[in-house]
Amino acid sequence: MVDDNNPAPRPSATIVILRDSTNGPEVFMVKRHHQIDFMAGALVFPGGKLTEADFDPALAELADGVEALSDVMRATVAAAIREAFEESGVLFAREAGSDTLISAERLDRLEPYRLRLEKGEIGLAQMLRTEKLRLGGDQLVPFAHWITPEGVPKRFDTHFFLAAAPAGHVGRHDGRESVDSTWIRPQDAITDRKRWNVIFPTKLNLMKLAKSQDVATALAMARAAPLV
Repeated sequence: MVDDNNPAPRPSATIVILRDSTNGPEVFMVKRHHQIDFMAGALVFPGGKLTEADFDPALAELADGVEALSDVMRATVAAAIREAFEESGVLFAREAGSDTLISAERLDRLEPYRLRLEKGEIGLAQMLRTEKLRLGGDQLVPFAHWITPEGVPKRFDTHFFLAAAPAGHVGRHDGRESVDSTWIRPQDAITDRKRWNVIFPTKLNLMKLAKSQDVATALAMARAAPLV
């Protein structure tokens, strides 16, 4: 029996995308549209719910760094990369046979896929096959795991991954679910409360990020710290 007052948390995934700057590491964040029904107006990391297409078995053969993962975690990695692409225009993928992530020029040619993926007109596996790409799942480092408490109308079971921004991928919001975007130092996102609305889980993840002086340190700390 389904309890409408205590729904099961929906699986979701997020990538915390980092880059180095002269003032320390910056994180890419988007501002949610004020009319959506979840986290309206909040400054968040790009991410969203897993879809049926994220569980496509073909993705296991089209992704690097997922060989040892369970089916659910492979789908979670795929969803994280897909959502980051849809919401930020950053894509963790490489040409088949290449060791490096795709260039900014190649990324620009893939721009039309953002809306098609969001609308469900095409699956991630189909896009990868058509464009001869592989997901860079090996670029994602587990960072945090949050589950919405019981008693909340909308509940999510969210895996946060940390990743360094691919070279040349500048990031831009989609203009639909998100209406603004920024590269911002974690401590600035926390302290500028007049400009940014930051919810509790986001704030704690930003505080965790603020302990690192550069992207390499943040990734190393994430690899060394057990998830709670």
